Amino acid sequence: MTFANPLSFFLLLLLIPMTAWYVTKFRKAKASLRLSSLDGFGRAPDSFRNRIIHAPFVFRFLAFTLLVIAMARPQTTDSWNKQTTEGIDIVMSIDISTSMLAMDLKPNRLEAAKDVAASFINGRPTDNISLVVFARESFTQCPLTTDHAVLLNLLKEVKTGIITDGTAIGHGLATAISRLKDSDAKSKVIILLTDGTNNAGEIAPVTASEIAREFNIRVYTIGVGTKGEAPYPYPTPTGTRIVNVPVEIDEQSLTQIAQTTGGLYFRADNNAALKNIYQEIDKLEKTKMNVQEFSEKYEQFAIFALLAFLCFLIELILRYTVLRSNP
Repeated sequence: MTFANPLSFFLLLLLIPMTAWYVTKFRKAKASLRLSSLDGFGRAPDSFRNRIIHAPFVFRFLAFTLLVIAMARPQTTDSWNKQTTEGIDIVMSIDISTSMLAMDLKPNRLEAAKDVAASFINGRPTDNISLVVFARESFTQCPLTTDHAVLLNLLKEVKTGIITDGTAIGHGLATAISRLKDSDAKSKVIILLTDGTNNAGEIAPVTASEIAREFNIRVYTIGVGTKGEAPYPYPTPTGTRIVNVPVEIDEQSLTQIAQTTGGLYFRADNNAALKNIYQEIDKLEKTKMNVQEFSEKYEQFAIFALLAFLCFLIELILRYTVLRSNP
């Protein structure tokens, strides 16, 4: 509750001299009589009139206080806001070739990418997000959706071996573009993550990036993998053996794809770096939100004015009935 005229509360200071005047008057009005002993009055009952002798002043005190509150014009406010969001359509295109099993990221590149992608999805509740996976071929694991619970469940199911092995970066990018080309969103983004070089598919990555530019799609590319060699679980007839394999990422092509579309290229050589990259992309692609706030004030002085009138009326009734004094 707020008050339109809060300075009116200074009038309450008048209660101090009013109370002092009443106390002084009451003391002077009391009659006195000297007695040798009060023992005979010890059992005398107190009359109802004596018990409510101060009631008129109390009601006058309350009436004045309530009247001042009414003059201060108490108001309640009913406020609400209207939010309109301008979402971003995002496609996450993830390499699931067997090289993503390398363990330079923990527990391996693919699982690290899935964990960070899940956090990224949870942080963007108003955006349409799609998931594309690719190896030698590519397909849409989940179309654009705001039902992120379904999206996260489909992300969990992503694993290597469900597509013929290879790395068709151009196909992974082209499939992502097909999910966005008909979108009406003002901002369209692809996040493409891979750990290798394009060695399969009929679509060159640079050609796919030019198509993305034509549809006003921004592409952020991520090369995942350490520099030099990385431990890789190599299957053998006697079991899995960990061997070191060279890390080969076509950073030049990934950088060119990003620059062609107005995006950026990032290199993630450990889990922390990968997490920071997604956080940086999250900052760069913020969802726009317009908020309009409305409020309406309601006057509440009437109830206080009515209560003040009732207190004043009760004072008059008591003063001229039960507490009436005869001349």
